[in-house]
Amino acid sequence: MKKVTKIAETASSKVKLKKIRVAAYCRVSTDSDAQLESLDAQKTHYGNYITSRDDWEFAGLYYDEGITGTKKDKRPELLRLIDDCKAGKVDFVITKSISRFSRNTTDCLELVRKLLALHIPIYFEKEYIKNR
Repeated sequence: MKKVTKIAETASSKVKLKKIRVAAYCRVSTDSDAQLESLDAQKTHYGNYITSRDDWEFAGLYYDEGITGTKKDKRPELLRLIDDCKAGKVDFVITKSISRFSRNTTDCLELVRKLLALHIPIYFEKEYIKNR
């Protein structure tokens, strides 16, 4: 029979992995009841999705209500999200789809590049696109 030696656990072996601070961005373009229900559904979904992961820490839910996605400068919550990313408060961003993030291709690319420059990936859930 082989001899088995038990190695005692040390304080240094109890390394805690840093949780990823995840934020979600949601947007609806009108204040109609259907759109507001969609916004509530998005907020609930992402709140539950982020908090269900042991390796994630909820970093915030940012949402613009009744605002078009064509102009980033008109969306205060999107701008606040970007500012929080710059401030080091967010490690990863998730959103429902590219169209919820931005309807303007140039703005979308600019924002994605800005996040990438900060080493913050973004996940577009509907399209299954995650950049790194």
